[in-house]
Parts: sequence; structure tokens; C-alpha cells
Amino acid sequence: MTHVQHFFDEATSTFTYVVSDAETGLAAVIDPLLDLDYASGTLSTRSADEVVRHIRAHDLSLRYILETHIHADHLSSAPFIREQLGGEIVIGSQITTVQETFATIFAEGDGFRRDGSQFDLMLSDGDTLTFGGLEVRALHVPGHTPACMAYLIGDALFVGDTLFMPDAGTARCDFPGGDARSLYESCQRLLELPDDTRVFVCHDYQPGGRDIAFESTVAEQRAHNSHVGAGISADDFVAMREARDADLDMPTLILPALQVNMRAGNLPPIDASGRLFLKVPINAFGGDALDRFASEE
Repeated sequence: MTHVQHFFDEATSTFTYVVSDAETGLAAVIDPLLDLDYASGTLSTRSADEVVRHIRAHDLSLRYILETHIHADHLSSAPFIREQLGGEIVIGSQITTVQETFATIFAEGDGFRRDGSQFDLMLSDGDTLTFGGLEVRALHVPGHTPACMAYLIGDALFVGDTLFMPDAGTARCDFPGGDARSLYESCQRLLELPDDTRVFVCHDYQPGGRDIAFESTVAEQRAHNSHVGAGISADDFVAMREARDADLDMPTLILPALQVNMRAGNLPPIDASGRLFLKVPINAFGGDALDRFASEE
């Protein structure tokens, strides 16, 4: 059984995982988090430090830092983790599509590379990596974003935001490039994996106030997932998902998260005065244009 250690951030309801090979001590980190106090504009490595301490305490050697997608609800600490422990930052090859989209939204100039080169490795569907005796198989699962990847490592499947726990269903599809029908097809692909495949989610919002949960199985998801299990049709899912997404608020950290995460967790360049800023594009994700308040100066 693949050894998996989870870490949970209450502020963003986000899980980070460390997967390790017992025989060689090689490890991978999945979806590491950088802490941001949005009100004060203060960054800290509290969550990442916990992951680093765990890896050092267990005498592990980090080989890969796997990003399931460009997160819109938290910032990635991948560069900090790499600086502390080594390893290569990995993401799906469709990241270039996401970079093109958000480079336009945030009015990035030519200095922002749109070729994914901020990441060390970009994987396509079916590509594999190995660390120790473990193989990582990349599964392209678009829908939540165009670049979402699930990673199958032994008997453990890390699904990012493609699936939640069965009682929570699936993630939203209304971000730029998202598509509900694609998400349904991606979920069904994952549900074709062996019944006893362990499913690890990226978030848990504790529906009904239940305790935190992060692991299920393909069999449980197939039978009980409230959005895509138990024979729910594609048309019914799309109708439900689109109606549900229309009423959801944007994630609190979406604007800083996208600007940082599309850079592989690196911060934007420091300006001529030596200060660092993140942009707030107005009505970037919809809403009525405030033309009467706009200035042409």
C-alpha cells in the first residue's frame, strides 16, 4: 500500500500530501500551500514548514512536487519547498492554455512566459514518472480547469478538484476554460479504475458539519458520489453543475492565487521602486461594467 501523509489547512480547506517509498526514502509532495493573510498582504511558510519538517524528520529525499492544477483558492509553495528540499515542480502540459487565458485577464506583458517554462516538468496524459519503487501516472482530467491532472501512484489516486468526497460531489466549472461536460467525462474516466483504488481529494468543506475527510475509494465514489455516481447522466450533471455554479461566490484568494500559481508559485517581478504588487482586475470574471465610473486618463 502506498504510504500517504496528509496535511490540512483550515483557512482554505486544502489538503497537501506527502507520498513516500519506504524502501528508498524517496518522496513526492502534492499541492503544497503558501499561507497568505489577504487583509494585511502578508505571506508566510507556516504550512510549507510543516511539510518540510515531516520530510526531514522521516529522512526522506524529495523527488517531485506535483501540482494537480492552477489553484484558485490558495497559493502554491512549490518554489519554497524546492529551495528547502530539492525536487522538480511538475504540472500538466495544458498549463500553457491556462497561462494564455490569465495573462490576458491580468494584462501581463511580454515578460510573462506563456510556455510553461516556470515549471520543471510538464506531463501529458499517460506520461509516467518514477521515484524509488513507485510509479506516477498522469491522467488528464479537464473540466474544473483545462489543465487538471490526476496522479495515480500505486493504489493511491490524487484527484485535485476533479472529485470531492462522495457527499460533496465535484468542483465548480465556471472559471475561464472550465466545462461541466468535460468534468463529467473526466470523473467517469476515474471511476473506471479498480474498485479498491484509494481516492485522495484536494479539499473538504465538511458538508452538514461532519468531521474532516480526505480519503475514499473508487467503489465508494462510483456508488455514492452525489454529483456523478449512481448512474447520474451527463445531461443531468451538466444542468445541475451549471445552475449550482451560477450561485457560487468567487474564492476569496482567487486573484492573488492565479497570479502566483500561473508562475509555478513564484511571485510577480518586483517593480522599479523595489516593491511587489498583485493586480486586481475589475470585473475580470463577469459582472456589469462600471463604465460611468471609468476614467480614460
